[in-house]
Amino acid sequence: MDKAKVAEILVEIGVLLELKGENPFKTRAYANGARIIEGLNEPLAKLVAEKRLGEIKGIGEALEQKITELVETGELKYYEELKASIPPGLLEMLEISGLGPKKIQALNKKLGIDSIEKLEAAGKAGTVAELDGFGDKTQANILEGIERKRAYASKHRLSDAWLAAEPLLENLRQHPDVTRCSTAGSLRRFKEVIGDIDLLASSKNAASVIEYFVSQPGIVKVLARGETKASVILEGGIQCDLRVVSDAEYPYALAYFTGSKEHNIVMRQRAIQRGLRLNEYGLFKSKEETRDPERLVRCHTEEDIFARLDLAFVPPELREDHGEFAAAEKNELPKLVEWPDLKGALHNHSNWSDGHNTLEEIAEFMDGLGLEYWAITDHSKSSFQAKGLDTTRLRQQIGEIKKINNRMAEEGRDFRLLTGSEVDILKDRLDFDDDVLAELDVVVASLHVPSSSEVENTKRLIRAAENPLIHMLGHPTGRLLLEREAYPVNISAVIDACAATGTWIELNCNPYRLDLDWRNWLYAKSKGVKCVINPDAHRNTHAGFLRLGAGIARKGWLEKADVINTLPLKSLFSQLRRKGFSDKC
Repeated sequence: MDKAKVAEILVEIGVLLELKGENPFKTRAYANGARIIEGLNEPLAKLVAEKRLGEIKGIGEALEQKITELVETGELKYYEELKASIPPGLLEMLEISGLGPKKIQALNKKLGIDSIEKLEAAGKAGTVAELDGFGDKTQANILEGIERKRAYASKHRLSDAWLAAEPLLENLRQHPDVTRCSTAGSLRRFKEVIGDIDLLASSKNAASVIEYFVSQPGIVKVLARGETKASVILEGGIQCDLRVVSDAEYPYALAYFTGSKEHNIVMRQRAIQRGLRLNEYGLFKSKEETRDPERLVRCHTEEDIFARLDLAFVPPELREDHGEFAAAEKNELPKLVEWPDLKGALHNHSNWSDGHNTLEEIAEFMDGLGLEYWAITDHSKSSFQAKGLDTTRLRQQIGEIKKINNRMAEEGRDFRLLTGSEVDILKDRLDFDDDVLAELDVVVASLHVPSSSEVENTKRLIRAAENPLIHMLGHPTGRLLLEREAYPVNISAVIDACAATGTWIELNCNPYRLDLDWRNWLYAKSKGVKCVINPDAHRNTHAGFLRLGAGIARKGWLEKADVINTLPLKSLFSQLRRKGFSDKC
């Protein structure tokens, strides 16, 4: 078991102990242990094998034993027994946004609440608000959180769906009876939230493929199994459907099951206008619905189907009936940005604030990925909960980054860390003065404590965009997918302000955010506003979010030229200077 998973389990143990009302020093020890493990400069397995884990400050004997058991066996008896000792309802209550273990423990102890149903009843009766530390606002937020959880119960984030789908898809590719296979549905179209996973395969032996599919690891329940289709529930609760068709039917089925519904309606109408019929089985020379193979217009790929309907090929991400047909008729579809086009990222965190990796670890890791640059934009001082940096610490960090860059240059390496800050947009000012911001390579301005007023939030974002020292607005609507709605903001007015000032807008590709939403990028692009695809990384592995961000950017019709961080380092600095920054190359 790697250190990231070990740290995750230690954090969860701390939460579970807090739910049980254990001594806070004991619960805190596990959180501290997790931070220590994440910050190790040596491989955890090596430390365990050499029995040196106990020499690390903060790792006591009990913690050492548990970590050793996890590393050596992949399991921890104490952890499993602890989970089993807590009522399932309390664990489920942790999924309600804004409701942490301390509050859940208080609700359980004082009101006997051990399920979401009992919590809802107590909230509606007003008894939750009467508890110390709660009040009417907390009670209202809890009830809203319950409603939100129910509304999102059958929905899943795009990243979770991809993580579940890719191993299944890869295994299907390896099966000797599978000719072609792909994702379909909203997953293939890169929707930010999906209902279930659709997979499609072609084969001459569908029964063999179905039998192989339902036996895959990670499947917790088989809902249905037929000759050509199976439905299963995967770990994590996502439903996955596999359809198996003949290879001749494959391109038509792929286009049909990819959707969207709105896109398919227009495709069928275009077929009818040309004396054809399009369905999941084929494109037929017929005015009536048919599956007659004698009337089939043979298409070997989706590209062939679009061509027969007098259209350029429409990438799956654009199939939403949002203008793709007009563009495809004129052969004016954009050449969409690709994941490998990205040269780095401009909004990321280190362990100087709430990140998990040191500056050295980040530089080595990102250089190893083949990236050219990586901006360190730790939080500013008002984000105290995230260990935000004051001016003194920020300047110390600038010095440390300079040392790392100098060393890497001496070693003949071209990679570069950029200095920066994610500066809070406060009610009437930014969290750092201009003289401090002017010392940085990159500045992201983010609204972390929004108002309930659309006018106020819009005003604050526009004011930040008008500052010549702000390069981009971070996660401009503040949404957390399946957890928190976007705060009220006139995003068109913000885009207009960015267009007028040359300020970029972030596509924050953290899977919980994917903000700015893809639906707004076509307007931003039309106004000349540039996008920056940023993972908002808090650990090195979050660099993988860039792939997700590229998919969402494609869905927003963005090309390579629309995305700032497709630029090589020298060109990037040229663009940074356009807002008044000095040359730090």
